[in-house]
Amino acid sequence: MLNIRKSGLQTAVQDLGRTGFQRYGVISSGVMDPFAHRIANLLAGNAETSPTLEIALSGPVIEFEADHFIAICGGDLSPSLDGEPLAMWRGHFVPKGSVLSFGEPKRGARSYLAVAGSFDVPSVMDSHSTYLRAGIGGFQGRALKNGDSLKTLSISPARLDALKNQNAQTPDWLIPPARYHEQPIVRMMPGRQYALFNEASRLRIFEETFTVSANSDRMGYRLEGPELALERQEELISEAVAFGSVQVPADGNPIVLLADRQTTGGYPKIGQVASVDLPLISQLKPGESLKFREISVNDAQQLYIEQEQQIRQLKIAIQMKREEWT
Repeated sequence: MLNIRKSGLQTAVQDLGRTGFQRYGVISSGVMDPFAHRIANLLAGNAETSPTLEIALSGPVIEFEADHFIAICGGDLSPSLDGEPLAMWRGHFVPKGSVLSFGEPKRGARSYLAVAGSFDVPSVMDSHSTYLRAGIGGFQGRALKNGDSLKTLSISPARLDALKNQNAQTPDWLIPPARYHEQPIVRMMPGRQYALFNEASRLRIFEETFTVSANSDRMGYRLEGPELALERQEELISEAVAFGSVQVPADGNPIVLLADRQTTGGYPKIGQVASVDLPLISQLKPGESLKFREISVNDAQQLYIEQEQQIRQLKIAIQMKREEWT
């Protein structure tokens, strides 16, 4: 059991999303940073699909009612355990009665807390993700509040002992210190309507700097920068959108669609962010900037394959270590 002494700005249960229901108008939801979520789960001994706590900017204060094993990955929100700084991207044994808290956001906007055994919340449409606007999934369909008690699934003492001995840290290639820096280069493929934009806009999107607007949320990041425009106005038929689709509404300011995006959209899409770079977008805070760099579909696919191979190697390495200790 986790007692939520202080909820933080927005702390909610999320997993990899609610897939297979967009045809019915149900959005995917899920984590904003799938990479950090998956690594946190692996370090905590869970399946990658298990729910984690997504913690945004100002983190919660959590008391643990029993011994636990946890991992925190993603943006560095200065986590500490009983007042002592807690290293990220590795597993930690947490004794009963310990208090986890967060401080100043140092790098990135979102952390992911995984607990061994995972959280005991009901599945809604095959997912534990919280869709805040609809009030479904996660913990009672909402973000955590002060005084909440979040149940966890129990694990055996033998498994907890094995995790305590693990104290495994990811290899260096999985802890790039500049991964969540303030002005990332985000790789993006030209979108379906890229050719409909005028020449100046097609150049600006890959040459100019854009800033995340304060009017941004889990549905999408609105970007401020040079105005983008079509060669001529056209009526478009609404079509499916994806995590990382970059739409341009009539005001000329692009919107990067994120975890709580709608299922379809009618604005022209100038680009599609490569999957491996979605965390770079999701970890930006309002007021921070980014630049886009053009990438081909083939190159984006190769980067995705390489990332999956790295995660698989980590998974195998952790499993081998656990087998040595059991």
